Amino acid sequence: MSAVHPGSSPAMTPTVVVPAYRPDARLLNLLDGLAARGLTDVVVVDDGSGPAFADVFAAARARGHTVLRHDRNRGKGAALRTAFTRLLAGPGTPVVTADADGQHTPDDVRAVADALVAGAGDVVLGVRSFTGPDVPLRSRVGNAVSAHAFRLATGVRLPDTQTGLRGYAPDLLPRLLAVPGDRFEYEQRVLLRATRWPVRLAQVPIATVYLDRNGSSHFRPLHDSVSVLGPLLAFGASGLTAFALDAALLLVLQALTGSLLVGVVGARLVSASVNYLVNRHLVFRAGRRAPARRSAVQYAALAGLLLAASYGMLDALTGSLGVPLVAAKAATDATLFLAAYTVQRHVVFAGEGEVSADPATRTAVVLHRA
Repeated sequence: MSAVHPGSSPAMTPTVVVPAYRPDARLLNLLDGLAARGLTDVVVVDDGSGPAFADVFAAARARGHTVLRHDRNRGKGAALRTAFTRLLAGPGTPVVTADADGQHTPDDVRAVADALVAGAGDVVLGVRSFTGPDVPLRSRVGNAVSAHAFRLATGVRLPDTQTGLRGYAPDLLPRLLAVPGDRFEYEQRVLLRATRWPVRLAQVPIATVYLDRNGSSHFRPLHDSVSVLGPLLAFGASGLTAFALDAALLLVLQALTGSLLVGVVGARLVSASVNYLVNRHLVFRAGRRAPARRSAVQYAALAGLLLAASYGMLDALTGSLGVPLVAAKAATDATLFLAAYTVQRHVVFAGEGEVSADPATRTAVVLHRA
């Protein structure tokens, strides 16, 4: 697409939301930089920083900005929802979120704001490249794992799923308030849900800034990566349980009947029933809101397709290629894992109103800045 240029209408200038936990002078530098670029409507959320940081927030107020306060540290997700709740009662302007630790430059915040106002997307992400000697190894690895898992879970390629620099159209605020999660997992869950909403995702390249080797960040790569990837991990655990049950029943039934077909069908009927109940009630929480009859029929149809594919692959591997049955079973189920997860998450166990009517709305658009 063509580049997005500055110059949006003042009436459409977004509100910038900055959650802050124990900030230093970099927060004030950001606020001054935003003001110099025409972004003067800023909501800062003091996420329980304590009395030692009162002067920083007082300086933000003195600059004319709104400062909201948590009496204790509740997490970034909770801080964002506090700001969104305040803005929901306002005139309905676009919203841009930015971090307080100096990782987002005022120019990049302005670029995301301009893309949002220009209509590039309903959700605009400021994406980093994670290249260069200043990028810590933990950040490279954490982002790579998160990005690959996100693509497996949604089919959408996003090079930076952990970015805190984001723009949201005003009508998305009620949806954002409904997303659970109080800490860093909140932003990942917003992205996961956005791939199911009828919205357009857009990306704007931004600078990759790490000050003091990212020592000011409160993100914990291993702990928080596990947290944000919880649904995929839970699905994997559910699948492994079903695989173990399926494999055991397959061996028993084939030994008793001498028929591969009976073994495959009988084992799959039992393991699929168990897997359906686990996924509906434990893995995909939205599945509890999906009509039971609809989800059961869709799951059965998916199970039938996977059963046919499984039998065909097992027959080819064990018959034509001579692969041992257990090894063939493992290879077959691993191949079908991604298809099963994608369909169950976005169709079978999607809550009411969460299935995107147009697959094109889940395509990320890359924007190139001038």
